[in-house]
Amino acid sequence: MTDTTAKILLVDDEESILEFVSYNLRKEGHDVTCAGDGDEALRLMHEVDFDLVILDIMLPGIDGYEICRKLRAISDVPVLFLSARDTELDKVVGLEIGGDDYLAKPFGVRELQARVKALLRRAPQRGSREAGVGGEHFEAAGIVLDEGAHTAFFGKNEIDLTPREFELLATLMRHAGKVLTRDQLLKQAWGWEYLVETKTVDTHVKRLRDKLEAAKVDPGVVETVRGYGYRIQE
Repeated sequence: MTDTTAKILLVDDEESILEFVSYNLRKEGHDVTCAGDGDEALRLMHEVDFDLVILDIMLPGIDGYEICRKLRAISDVPVLFLSARDTELDKVVGLEIGGDDYLAKPFGVRELQARVKALLRRAPQRGSREAGVGGEHFEAAGIVLDEGAHTAFFGKNEIDLTPREFELLATLMRHAGKVLTRDQLLKQAWGWEYLVETKTVDTHVKRLRDKLEAAKVDPGVVETVRGYGYRIQE
């Protein structure tokens, strides 16, 4: 899948936004499907294997946050939130529940296209995870991580991770023994280049440690380096 042949689901209840965004993305060569509410969006998500979901937050009925939560139960497709709300708290909430990026309304064509291209570049190749191909293998602290299969094991125990947690663990293991700052983790693990707030990293590290402990891994293998960031033991 390249960023010029992507299947994109666009969800917004404003007709002007649907027309503006779909027109400009189709000009880029994308296959865009539009939905005007949450129920229609969820139905389409179960029927079509999309490469990207562009999701308004304030929708009639089911809002964008709830749609994203439901989507994350079945898919790790990239999600770009659209919203007229532009506070840092709104951005953090959207990203912590599984969003990949956040674009505040009003926005320009170039910024939209840049965000879409960045998300599609970071997205895994279609079918690669299901086939268990591609990606790298990492070992650290007794954990074996397979990027292609999107799995992590400690002995025979599989570590049950969300996509966000998996990306965080993979980044730490890729640099095992080295300290990564919160800014580095935001950018390297998730590609979040537009978020200034770094406290969300601490939240995800806590959740990752909980998942490690559930798989019988000492959660202390992910070490806090006070005033700097985090590292995983080699």
